[in-house]
Amino acid sequence: MSRKDFDDELARLQGELVKVQEWVKETGAKICVVFEGRDAAGKGGTIKRITERVSPRVFHVVALPSPTEREKSQMYIQRYLPHLPAAGEVVIFDRSWYNRAGVERVMGFATPAQVELFLKLTPLVERLIINSGIILVKYWLEVSKENQTERFEDRINDQRKIWKLSPMDLESHKRWYDYSRARDEMFAATDTEESPWYVVDSNDKRRARLNCISHLLSVIPYEAPKREKVILPKRQDSKGYVEPDYQYRKVPEIY
Repeated sequence: MSRKDFDDELARLQGELVKVQEWVKETGAKICVVFEGRDAAGKGGTIKRITERVSPRVFHVVALPSPTEREKSQMYIQRYLPHLPAAGEVVIFDRSWYNRAGVERVMGFATPAQVELFLKLTPLVERLIINSGIILVKYWLEVSKENQTERFEDRINDQRKIWKLSPMDLESHKRWYDYSRARDEMFAATDTEESPWYVVDSNDKRRARLNCISHLLSVIPYEAPKREKVILPKRQDSKGYVEPDYQYRKVPEIY
């Protein structure tokens, strides 16, 4: 897909996301979008395209750090619950409670018994979330072994992206099949009719972003807001105002 075709279609879809924003504000709808997937599958880039043209007062991105010692002692789901949307909000989780089924399981941060309990109880918790009136949408971004390797190498060699590369990323590259098994068991337990997983093929980043946004729009029952034509008001009279002769500290114009 050419850059122009991508930009043109992205602009159209982002216009629809603005309509979603106005619908959410007007109706008090609550939307929660969960993004999971392989490391380097493109979650961050997809989330950025969803949020870059809408208001951060409506669309909130939640990317929690590692749990504190206090949070480790809490009920597992507890630290995620305060971030669920209230009326008029869209919350996007850049990784979520599913950390327990993925990185925590593979890296040994959670015991087999904890993982088993998580997989058993999560469909019940998500049913409660949905029954509270929240539209819950779950995406899994999948990328091939070859493309994941290429993207990790790109991060290593690009100073703009090196911050994205964590020790956990390196381990995820080494433990590809451990993550595959964890993903398979997670799907078997939590891919339900009530709260399904939607898988995005993210080997082509541009198509993946467009496909994901298009699908998200299709599962939200929004309606375009009715707007009156906007007329730009005439500026007030200066009433003798004169710009002061002030020595502003201007940014050097080196470009």
